[in-house]
Amino acid sequence: MISAVDWQQEQERLELVMEKLRSRIAEWEPEVTGLHDQVADIRKRFWEEVSVNTSTDEDFEETFYSIKQQEALLSERERSHRLRMQRFNSMKRLLSSPYFGRINFQEDGLILSEQIYIGVSSFIETDGMSFLVYDWRTPIASMYYDYSPGASAYETPGGLITGTMTLKRQYQIRDGQLQNVFDTSLTIGDELLQQVLGKGADSQMKSIVVTIQKEQNAIIRNDKSRMLIVQGAAGSGKTSAALQRAAYLLYKHRDRLKADQIVLFSPNPMFNSYVSTVLPELGEENMQQTTFQEYLAYWLGSTMRLEDPFEQIEYILTSKVSQEYEARMIGMKYKASEDFLHALQNYAQWLEKEGMCFHSIRFRERELITAEQMNSQFYSYDSSIRLVNRIALLQEWLLRELTSLERKEQEANWVQDELDYLDNEQYAEAYNALLKKYQREAVVFDFTEQYVEMYGELRGKEQGEENVFDLTLQQEELLRRMIVKEHFKPLRREVKRFMFIDAIGLYDQLFGDDAAYRKMTNETEVPDQWPEICKQTREKLKSSELFYEDATPFLYLKELVEGRRTNTEVRHLFVDEGQDYSPFQYVFLKRLFPRARMTVLGDFNQAIFPQATNLQEADSPLIRLYGEEETSLIHLVRSYRSTHEIVEFTKLLLSSEEIVPFERSGKKPYLLKADSSEKRASRIMEDLAALKVEGFDTIAVITKTAAESREAYEALTIQGCQALRLITKETLTYEKGTLVIPAYLAKGVEFDAVLMYDASSRTYHRESERKLFYTACTRAMHRLLLYSIGEWTPYIQALDTSFYELGQ
Repeated sequence: MISAVDWQQEQERLELVMEKLRSRIAEWEPEVTGLHDQVADIRKRFWEEVSVNTSTDEDFEETFYSIKQQEALLSERERSHRLRMQRFNSMKRLLSSPYFGRINFQEDGLILSEQIYIGVSSFIETDGMSFLVYDWRTPIASMYYDYSPGASAYETPGGLITGTMTLKRQYQIRDGQLQNVFDTSLTIGDELLQQVLGKGADSQMKSIVVTIQKEQNAIIRNDKSRMLIVQGAAGSGKTSAALQRAAYLLYKHRDRLKADQIVLFSPNPMFNSYVSTVLPELGEENMQQTTFQEYLAYWLGSTMRLEDPFEQIEYILTSKVSQEYEARMIGMKYKASEDFLHALQNYAQWLEKEGMCFHSIRFRERELITAEQMNSQFYSYDSSIRLVNRIALLQEWLLRELTSLERKEQEANWVQDELDYLDNEQYAEAYNALLKKYQREAVVFDFTEQYVEMYGELRGKEQGEENVFDLTLQQEELLRRMIVKEHFKPLRREVKRFMFIDAIGLYDQLFGDDAAYRKMTNETEVPDQWPEICKQTREKLKSSELFYEDATPFLYLKELVEGRRTNTEVRHLFVDEGQDYSPFQYVFLKRLFPRARMTVLGDFNQAIFPQATNLQEADSPLIRLYGEEETSLIHLVRSYRSTHEIVEFTKLLLSSEEIVPFERSGKKPYLLKADSSEKRASRIMEDLAALKVEGFDTIAVITKTAAESREAYEALTIQGCQALRLITKETLTYEKGTLVIPAYLAKGVEFDAVLMYDASSRTYHRESERKLFYTACTRAMHRLLLYSIGEWTPYIQALDTSFYELGQ
């Protein structure tokens, strides 16, 4: 703690800042409201202020510029209002706690030191020069996170500023009242961090700007690497740091970076809800959030049924080991590999010479253009033309052929049949079209005598005069064209969407015998059990379905043939739970967002999918993606989420010495054996009640699979458990309370207490499931309880009994 004199000075300073905040807010409120009213008024009266006159070219030009001027005025008012509102809301956010840190810094060459107070946003004196509070993202504020008192420095656009930090102080301010003040030599004093970490879990992730550690600050402010890889232990704050990183980037590049130019790929839709408040809490708009599965479904879901990653993991966890199972597992790894990626690239080159697959274009149960005709046309093009460009040429040829066939089709009998059933409205439409045609021609030919006469005859018919120009034949011809054109529209639409390409056939063609695959892909090796892998893949394709491991390669092959889809607007891409993405998927993401920098966050110790990418190896595919010079790898080894006792227990599950627990003590993990499922459910009920009495609001009963989750939910409901919520892959929001959830859906989320529903050897016995078990246990912040009917899982049997407590 600080001296009484310092406390008094800090109290007076806080009161001064609070007074100025309230005064500025009161001053700005009418102005902000007025700007809002101005914008609403301009929108309402937009056309009243514009004179619309298109009689002459000059009038039209004047009208155009009048609209542009009014549009510019509205745009300026909206921009002014938006900026004013941002500053106004920033001040309102500071009311509860204007700042959380302070440093005194004396720049080299200067006599006086400056007091730097740091908060979630800046607050400047009315002179526009003196900072009462510095935003935590400003360059000078970085010293608070990176240095202890002594020599220090910070980067500015003009270069490095060096000097001496003479004081480092932390504050706890609630509702504008000073609660605690700490002087410290550390980034964040243990007292403050202990208090923050000791709080209960929440339904939504919170900002960590008050407790950012030095290693996390390195993630947040890294603005040079094209690829930033964060390999972090469970609970090390990697996701939190990534979200603060997004806020930092939006602040630093606010003139050219918008929130919709940042994309977060998250592990599941529920996780999106969990992290949705962090950026708004810091005064920034939310970035785009999606899952990789949602992207795949957008492009493939309308024509194929896609297995999602949760169905895949359920198969892995529940299927019995057999030849089919082993082949599927091998296939998962191979199809996710760089080897398969290269095989598809070679396959695309082979298709330039032979093997393209097309769908014939059919109309009214007959072939208009056969697949053989397309094949012949495709391979008639110069062999030096790339595959994608030849497909474009074929597409143009098909559209021309459809135009020619459309004209011939007008004489078909079915057209006459439809013509007989047209109503008066359709005849009127044809008549009006002809009328407009003659009007246009009359204008073009400057009303020559012939067209004046023709137009007069038309007008005469319009007025009901007798013996006028007979339009019946022309009407019929036009109606025939209209009928056929309408029926050919879907054909043209399909051609423009490349539906004449047999994408399933192209992918299916790969999975024949070994020799054919080697020939088409220029590969000398195929994985073990290739015939069984081919059989499984082709059976799925026959039903227009794709395994999860096939979806990305299938879409990639389509792009090799049709042309790549790219998004050049996105500048930053965040991938959470990055270890669960395959090398193939990372190459795909790089192609999709060619101008984006990528931040990958993950923990290889939580890699539960067979196609996982190792984030920490020196030869990781992620490092090769952009090259060593443009890649930074940061390791976070300290775990802040769980108590010391839980971290020591969980790290032994992996025999990992890298993970360092934060010194926050609690109870040891509690292990209880039950004689039956009924007794286990009864004991879980008792423990849930006791945990709620202790004040824990967010509790998870974690199971291995979705089926086990339903079993646990039903068993606990029968026991009378109230307000229990079953979490499935369809769950979109994360809320406080008692949840029953499969381990793979709990990734990235934390709970006050975790109850492992079944930690027996019957449920967890495969070595491949060890990381899933570890992941589930590391969700616990304060309490970890494990239950078993029968023998404990081998992962626990191997542990020293001193690291847990056995229940009675």
